[in-house]
Order: sequence, then C-alpha cells, then structure tokens
Amino acid sequence: MYSLPYYTESDQELVLAFMRQHPFVFLAGSDADSKPVASQVPVFIDEREGKLFLSGHIMRKTDHHTAFIHNPHVLAVFTGPHTYVSASLYTEQQTASTWNYMSVHVKGILSFTGEQELLDILKRTTNHFENDPHSPSLFEKLPADYVQKMVGAIVAFEIEVLSIDNVFKLSQNRDEKSYHSIINKLEQSDEDSRQIAEEMKKRTSQLFKAEANRS
Repeated sequence: MYSLPYYTESDQELVLAFMRQHPFVFLAGSDADSKPVASQVPVFIDEREGKLFLSGHIMRKTDHHTAFIHNPHVLAVFTGPHTYVSASLYTEQQTASTWNYMSVHVKGILSFTGEQELLDILKRTTNHFENDPHSPSLFEKLPADYVQKMVGAIVAFEIEVLSIDNVFKLSQNRDEKSYHSIINKLEQSDEDSRQIAEEMKKRTSQLFKAEANRS
C-alpha cells in the first residue's frame, strides 16, 4: 500500500477504533490459478491470547469461497471518508493536487468454521447492527426452518491477523497556513469532506506543537 511515515498513524488504539467504526471490509485474495477474487462483508474484531482475529460470513459456492479454500491468504481493507484536496488551497499553489483518505490494510490467514460458529456470528451480527433488543429481525426471532435454509447457503470464517498497515493521509506534510486553509474549505463541502476536516482538526496541535506552545 501507499505508505510514507508522516501519513502513518502510530497509535494502534486509534487504528483499531477506526477499524471498528468501518467494519464493512473489502476482502480480497486469489484462487488456485492466481486470479484475483473479492467480496465485501462486515467483520468483527476480537483479541485472544495476544492475537487479533476478524470474523464474519460469506455465501457458499462463490468464486471467493472456493478461492479461500485453496488459498487462505487474504487482505481485508477497511476504508473511511475520503476527499479531493485542491492545490489552490496551499501557500504554494503551483504543485499537484491530491486526495485525503483513511485506510487500513489487514493481511491474514482465513479458515472456515463450523455450523455452531456460523450461528453465533449470525446472532452477533443482528444483535450488533440492529442495536435494538426489541427488533423483530433479531436472529433468535427468525423461524427455525428459515434459519436452516440460510445456514446451508452461507459459511462462517475467521481470519488470524498477521499484519496491519494504515494510511491516514490528512495533509500532514503541509505548512500550518495551508493546513487550516484545507480544513476551512473541506468544512464547507460534503459529508466525507467534513469528516476529513474533523480528523485533521484533531491532529492540529500535534502537528504544530511549537506554534501551539507559543499561543
């Protein structure tokens, strides 16, 4: 992935928090013939015995299901808000414009689990995302015959995390005047732009410590 030190978030708790805020991952791998496969699925993040694991479920008998059986090496990409940043906002305007974004790449080994684990992940998924103990769509309220049909069509997986890389590209390489100019412009734009502006504002005092200490 694109990686420069000043675009890398060193606080792993912030990285994990970002992952939990954006659980709908792009899950990619390659099949037995080295052809790329991908799916997009929600995942949970858990820690056991000092290791991180992702878990979720996918449809059976798809290209990615078959591929992961043959090749368990996977890449899960967590993505967040992103926005165009015009060089016209810089103090030096005769330079390239860019794109600000936040992304985490997780590499790991995927294994498929059994029926009980699938039932557990389905229950956990509806409980978490419904976020309503009275919802009629909670897993435990579904008809038993419907659940059995569903279980036959999907399979649960778990990914043991081997590495986590991130890019939180938020104009950290710009001077203070340019930095604030970008924030002001993004705050007047769409939702993604406003979210990026908010993330930039959180980092202002760390980026410009000397100036903050003088004020």
